[in-house]
Amino acid sequence: MRELVLGARGVELARYVYEPDTPVFESPKPYFHPVRTLAGDVVTAYRPHDHRWHRGLQMTVSDLSGENFWGGGSYVREAAAYVDLPNNGTIRHEEFLSPGVERLTWHTQGGEHWVDEIRALAVTDVEDDSWTLDFTTSITNVRGRDLVFGSPTTNGRPMAGYCGLFWRGPRSFEHGEVIAAGGDGPEMMGRPSRWLAYVGGHDEVDRSSTLLFVSGQPTTWFVRTTPFAAVNPSIAFSDELVLPPCGTLDLHYRVVVADGAWDRDRLESYVKEHP
Repeated sequence: MRELVLGARGVELARYVYEPDTPVFESPKPYFHPVRTLAGDVVTAYRPHDHRWHRGLQMTVSDLSGENFWGGGSYVREAAAYVDLPNNGTIRHEEFLSPGVERLTWHTQGGEHWVDEIRALAVTDVEDDSWTLDFTTSITNVRGRDLVFGSPTTNGRPMAGYCGLFWRGPRSFEHGEVIAAGGDGPEMMGRPSRWLAYVGGHDEVDRSSTLLFVSGQPTTWFVRTTPFAAVNPSIAFSDELVLPPCGTLDLHYRVVVADGAWDRDRLESYVKEHP
């Protein structure tokens, strides 16, 4: 396992594991864990028993032309169930081109090279009680024919449109508060919004934390508060996205990690001041 440590003001903010020791069934890929607030509270979960392939914050795709870069079983329309298939792909770190700029390749379980990716990571906007992870990626189709991004919902399972950058929160964040530009609560599942925030409480300490996700492109959100805390600005919630040969999909996200329970006024003010 090889990793980078991201920090500011003497605080370890996150570990980016870019060469993980991950079983094939869990679709090996880089991930961020632990992610911490400036107060030191951990706001990610790692390999929970219910979904062992959930690892903090990671870029992943649940269905890419029938291949699974998410982990675990694949939802099969005909079976109306998740089925374990020999289709768990790998997102492989190749090299760092410069500090914070990474080259990766995506390979199917059968060994086919389908994607070249350039990923840029940066810690920005470190303030008194918050910091931001800027996550930018360019995903290029080198397969030689169309790549189709999908999700369990595009395969027939309602309200399971997860695909793309995915955050799994700690267990104490269950039943947290969801606040978004387009509404409030878990009813934001499957709805569009430019930004969405999740507020959760920590065990053992009398503190809360807020994660604010800002999408640089139109986004439909996958969000759950139970049975676990999860947020995903989905790139293929209910409609497939087709990337032609040699085409590139550019995505940009900002993940703000904040101390305390931010209310709507604070969130809207932050988004306005940090365009």
